[in-house]
Amino acid sequence: MEESAAETAGTVTEPVTEPVPAAEEEEDEEDDDDGLAGRFLQLEREQNALLQALPPFGEPVSHVYHPLDYAWEPHCDFVRRYCRTPKRVLFLGMNPGPFGMAQTGVPFGEAWHVREWLRVVGGVKKPPSEHPKRPVLGLACRRAEVSGARFWGLVRTLCPDPRLFFRHCFVHNHCPLLFLASSGRNLPPTELPPAQRDRLMGLCDRALARAVGLLGVGLVVGVGRYAERRARRALAAAGLTVRVEGLPHPSPRNPRANRGWEELAKARLGELGVLELLEEEGGAAGR
Repeated sequence: MEESAAETAGTVTEPVTEPVPAAEEEEDEEDDDDGLAGRFLQLEREQNALLQALPPFGEPVSHVYHPLDYAWEPHCDFVRRYCRTPKRVLFLGMNPGPFGMAQTGVPFGEAWHVREWLRVVGGVKKPPSEHPKRPVLGLACRRAEVSGARFWGLVRTLCPDPRLFFRHCFVHNHCPLLFLASSGRNLPPTELPPAQRDRLMGLCDRALARAVGLLGVGLVVGVGRYAERRARRALAAAGLTVRVEGLPHPSPRNPRANRGWEELAKARLGELGVLELLEEEGGAAGR
């Protein structure tokens, strides 16, 4: 999960930075619907249709948010801007947090980074059933999302222009659904009723394998142990020989993340060869 209840208190302290030019569209790219971004979005539409057809989730689930439904516009903008070419590295999260992707449609999508740095635009509707403690405010959301701020803050440090990062990398979630208890607490997929959880994970595993194949990914970096384990299982079941590694999760629930997560993550990305890949494009601002 992108974040936990420990991350959601307070408002975002928006960093001071120079504006980043909006991602430019390539003149020679194929038509959007036929190009890589269009095919990736079609894969997600198909996955979302299967998820929408699942029977209602039982206790302890009170509300289910489908950001690829109500936040489809900014999600499409994110994909069309930054997923136009094959990717060597896929960073994989678990599922949306209530103040990340559930607000913006972007994985680890803290609103400030999505709006001001990634320059993603688009209208966000309300979910059909909204929990009163977890309102969807879209790109105007000002609540803090520590995991997203840490993740995209690291990427911004390494690649001041987001286009440099996305030349070889992309960011995706294993499951696009947010689950809430009646109290408003995030429910990780591991807390779902077993039979429903297994069916859900099967759908998401197959969709992940299709996404990895479509993008030509050679390395999946699971952000947190859960995402790493699911990626290993999903790709092995699909017969894909793709390298899978892990990155410590930036959530404040992870004690290691509260002792200098950025430096820890940089060191791990160096071990994996990702820093070298970014530096080849002149993107890294330093170790």
